[in-house]
Amino acid sequence: MRNSMKKSLHWSLIIAVITFVLAAIFSIVSTALLSGVAWGAGMLIVFVIVLTGVVSDTIGVAATAADEKPFHAMASEKVQGAKQAMLITRNADRFSNFTNDVIGDIAGIISGTASAYVVLHLALQMGYGEGSTVQFVISVLFTSVVAALTVGGKSVGKTLAIQYSTEIIAYVGRLFYFLEVKLRITIFKGNKRKKKKNIKK
Repeated sequence: MRNSMKKSLHWSLIIAVITFVLAAIFSIVSTALLSGVAWGAGMLIVFVIVLTGVVSDTIGVAATAADEKPFHAMASEKVQGAKQAMLITRNADRFSNFTNDVIGDIAGIISGTASAYVVLHLALQMGYGEGSTVQFVISVLFTSVVAALTVGGKSVGKTLAIQYSTEIIAYVGRLFYFLEVKLRITIFKGNKRKKKKNIKK
């Protein structure tokens, strides 16, 4: 029990540090991209951030829904990325924690901040200052659209993730294979901890 608690706290600390670093990087990059661009380009950047969150959430759900067995068969046939996909399913809890909670939540927070920047920029271009009625209306409309796209996109993503979990994780496995073989970046180290099967009631 103590050992399990220590591992959990250790992982939580690692995730907290990673989240802090990634949030800072994403915030700096998004601010740099939005600085000086037209409001139309700013909206496009916001939608890209939202899409990043949706895709990340979809991959995380697919990891928890995917079965390890198909990837064993692929690995025996030397299919590229099969080993990496197998490791993703074995570490589905941590993988989904990273994709859903870290990347997904960061994308949600930054998209909100970026939306406020775009709305203010648009209002100023239209000749209305901060705090004006027009700026408030634009803010409500744009924030509502971003929220609808985020929630709706994640809803569709979850459905696709459950139905096509094997295919999605296979593609992610190929990406990890490329990173590992071509760029020498190892995402998961091989471990023998098998994924626990979900018990159907």
